[in-house]
Amino acid sequence: MGAFLVLTLYLSSCGRKEDSNAPMPLVVGMEMAYPPFEMRGPDNQPDGISVRMAEDLAVYLGRPLELRDVAWDGIIPALQSKKIDVIISSMTRTPERENTIAFSDGYVTNGLCMLVRKDSAIQSIEDVVPGETKLAVKLATTGHQWATKSLPEVPLITLDEAAACVLEVVQGRADAFVYDQISIYQFWKKYEGETRPILNPIREETWAVGLRKSDEELRAQVNAFLAEYREKGRFDELADRYMAEQKAAFEDMGVPFIFH
Repeated sequence: MGAFLVLTLYLSSCGRKEDSNAPMPLVVGMEMAYPPFEMRGPDNQPDGISVRMAEDLAVYLGRPLELRDVAWDGIIPALQSKKIDVIISSMTRTPERENTIAFSDGYVTNGLCMLVRKDSAIQSIEDVVPGETKLAVKLATTGHQWATKSLPEVPLITLDEAAACVLEVVQGRADAFVYDQISIYQFWKKYEGETRPILNPIREETWAVGLRKSDEELRAQVNAFLAEYREKGRFDELADRYMAEQKAAFEDMGVPFIFH
């Protein structure tokens, strides 16, 4: 990045004019801490389903792509301040967020569920006892928002990282972690000896691309892209590439798979 910047400045100083007809980069924000959707590969390069989607969207729009790794609690402010153009980061479309930003059509159906200790008596959200059960939640997620609103008398342990919330359960400081189905499944596989997933959703959620409310033309273009992407089977291809194990496991457990 630094070498590119120096080169650009050097060319400008030589009197070279910028091409005013060149398309503006599509700046996509995502928190690269949510495999297999947003992550970094072994080479530390961006990887995952959302990264491939962003690449294909940029090609569809005829614009170069710029990816920005943004912390989750700063990703909507980054969109509002025009540091990024769109959010492709497994973001749930909620009424609260729709007060602030616009969303594309949905492309994933997911659900909030729970990870508990293997020997826990908790079998569903109905077993959570106000004033007694402690829930771990990741800051600014729909799990955090839902628990704050729906379970006001249940103590919450609010942390910045999902992995830290899982450790609260593993180490017995929290009774359950409320998060999405895909992540709960993956964390359970990592800690099968200590934890148990409860994958029946507390509520279903829809993921969509986040945009500024003023960008109506871009929103229409994104929706057209998603419709074509679905029709061409690209979501299925990415699921087979990045989520074959999860897809098979969800089918075995009778949990509907996620792509629309």
